[in-house]
Amino acid sequence: MTSSSTQARPAAEFPDRSVAGLQRPPAPGALFACRTFAWRTLIKLKYVQDHLGTAVVFPVILTLVFTYLLGGAIAGSPRDYLQFFLPGVIVLSLVASSMMSALTLNRDIATGMFDRVRSTPIWQPAVLVGTMGGDVLRYALTSVIPLGLGLLLGFRPDGGFTGVVLALLYLQLFTFSVSWLWMFFAVLIPQPTAAAGVVNLLQFILLFGSNILAPSQTMPGWLEAVVKLNPVTHAATTTRGLMHGDLSGGDLTAGLLACAALIVVFATPTVLLYNRKQR
Repeated sequence: MTSSSTQARPAAEFPDRSVAGLQRPPAPGALFACRTFAWRTLIKLKYVQDHLGTAVVFPVILTLVFTYLLGGAIAGSPRDYLQFFLPGVIVLSLVASSMMSALTLNRDIATGMFDRVRSTPIWQPAVLVGTMGGDVLRYALTSVIPLGLGLLLGFRPDGGFTGVVLALLYLQLFTFSVSWLWMFFAVLIPQPTAAAGVVNLLQFILLFGSNILAPSQTMPGWLEAVVKLNPVTHAATTTRGLMHGDLSGGDLTAGLLACAALIVVFATPTVLLYNRKQR
């Protein structure tokens, strides 16, 4: 009897369970969205082994190979060459490491990973900004590992602890800046293979067309002029100056302007291209 009477009760006697009165949850802010994609990037370090390999193994190999194979020929001894080369090899390793996020983003776009992201009510550039922000830990590893190895091999920064810390902070800024260059081509070129080819070629030109391996003063006049236009050259010069405590005001200004130029020239077009792809 109880069961039948309950079934016979009119619907009006039951509480209103409609969702009409519920409020829509607020859309996540830009900072929250950036933090989410940054955390996603950090999680990838655990599962994507080539990212860790680029951050850890690559700098060690570069330091050992160039110091002991070329150091005697360029500077007379590996120890003397190490004083010049080590700040440069950190820049080289960071530039190479910074392109990994761009190529990962290119693959995500090509495979449709971000088709779902564009339908969510988030600040769309958070995908780019958060991804680069999450790479800070990887960049720190890429900087500290060759520095520690260099200290074991005989590198002695005349700028002391303060100079080294300032150099590492500057390198974080420069790596964030140059990442916009790789992001631009990653968003511009839809095919992952073509994007990887263009980014690797441009990276080769920037790194070996700089003063990382040898002083620009030893180069022919025309080549020296070209090398001085390279932002990687200014980054290497600024890093060396900070570590050795002999950085001039002009070199510091040039190093900061190189960072600003990369952001101004590539950040806005990259965001615009990315937003256009999301439509």
